[in-house]
Amino acid sequence: MALDNTAFSSCPESLSLPVPEKGEEPVEEAPKDAPPTDVQNASEELGHVVTTDTAPPTEPSSNNKMTFQAKMAAREAQANQPQKKVQGSGQEWSKFGWARNKRKRQRYVEKNGRCNVQHGNMRETYRYLTDIFTTLVDLNWRCSLFVFVMAYAVTWLFFGAIWYLIAYCRGDLDHLEDAAWTPCVNNVNGFISAFLFSIETETTIGYGYRVITDQCPVGTMLLLLQAILGSMVNAFMVGCMFVKISQPNKRAETLVFSRNAVISLRDDKLCLMFRVGDLRSSHIVGANMRAKLIKSKQTQEGEFIPLDQTDISVGFETGDDRLFLVSPLVISHEIDVRSPFWDMSHAQLEKEDFEVVVILEGMVEATGMTCQARSSYLAEELLWGHRFSPMMTLAEGFFDVDYGAFHHTFEVDTPSCSARELALVAARLDAHLYWSISSRLDEEKWEDLNLTEQTGKSTDSESIREGERPTFTVGGVTNTLDQSVVGEQNGSVATDQSESEA
Repeated sequence: MALDNTAFSSCPESLSLPVPEKGEEPVEEAPKDAPPTDVQNASEELGHVVTTDTAPPTEPSSNNKMTFQAKMAAREAQANQPQKKVQGSGQEWSKFGWARNKRKRQRYVEKNGRCNVQHGNMRETYRYLTDIFTTLVDLNWRCSLFVFVMAYAVTWLFFGAIWYLIAYCRGDLDHLEDAAWTPCVNNVNGFISAFLFSIETETTIGYGYRVITDQCPVGTMLLLLQAILGSMVNAFMVGCMFVKISQPNKRAETLVFSRNAVISLRDDKLCLMFRVGDLRSSHIVGANMRAKLIKSKQTQEGEFIPLDQTDISVGFETGDDRLFLVSPLVISHEIDVRSPFWDMSHAQLEKEDFEVVVILEGMVEATGMTCQARSSYLAEELLWGHRFSPMMTLAEGFFDVDYGAFHHTFEVDTPSCSARELALVAARLDAHLYWSISSRLDEEKWEDLNLTEQTGKSTDSESIREGERPTFTVGGVTNTLDQSVVGEQNGSVATDQSESEA
């Protein structure tokens, strides 16, 4: 049944205004000379505003009708347009036509590498005290400085109070003007002076004005105890501050990941790729890359596993996951049978809800400490049919890296089907090519064998008589040692016979 071109309307495929019914006022049309603007249609039934980008009006043809081919081209062009957003309804229309919920997905790992997980209802808080050193290092700077100051202030006040108590119990405060009296600590006449003596003792300042005497054995024991405990407090607190200052967390700030990941063909195979780079001139030693797929799933028994982690291979078998990160590199994950994206097509990607977490680990060359940088990509941050732009050029005597193009991508021709469907198509093409070539080769081989059997008897007697190398016949097939001569003879005979048969 032939299609009539008059069955299609001449209006464009974009969103048009409703046709007024009888009794309604006609809708005013925009002037033809007006520039193209966004058309907003207020619908009382839908209760929201639809905003779309319309193309400039085309000049009407002589018969004011479009052909069937033009209609199909317009529909294909409309399908390739950017995604249309529906404002007010909380939905988003994809290029394939279906609507998906436009909601901000909660990230498992933020783009800056921070894990978006908070632990609550923890009853065994005493476990933090068993590893007090790590607990102090993990505190933020405000709490760490507060603990640092309070550790010294409490010990100074504690031992200052003990020195004051010794002076008070021995009666040194009642004999301040008595020159014949030998106090425990000279020139301690109150709590302030005892507190200053405690600071001088613990910090080993020793101004020489306040000094312990040999007439106070209790003070001697307290002096030894304060010196030992003061050294322990110094070692503990200074060690915590040193480790906290030298943490490689800030080193990860100069390890950058691309804003988006791309999916395109590489060596005729679909690959998921993202870019990583190091902004510092000091390198990461032994850099290693890992990737995880974070997606909730339900088992065959009905068990729901939230945020299930699946490993994504980035070259562990071949050693490509070990990086020499001198210049920005594009990390590639080949989508094969073992990949979690094996059955995922472009259309299915727009409906999926998952997160890809990438982790870069290595040792800082300057400090020798292990550093880890993290980032993540949501499903909408995976660009299908894109490829990263090159950013390295050869300058005079060195390679120049332009970080301005680090996040830039461009579109390439990529099939919209899944990797499984692409592999099936390639296998069918290979099988068709194999059988077509092998059938032709079999026909030519049997023709050559028949001709060789007919001419083999005469050539055997002549070759033995003339002292040439003998030929051997196995299963009715002649095999000669001089393959070049016989090949030429067989080829010539086969050609003559094929021409005669033709």
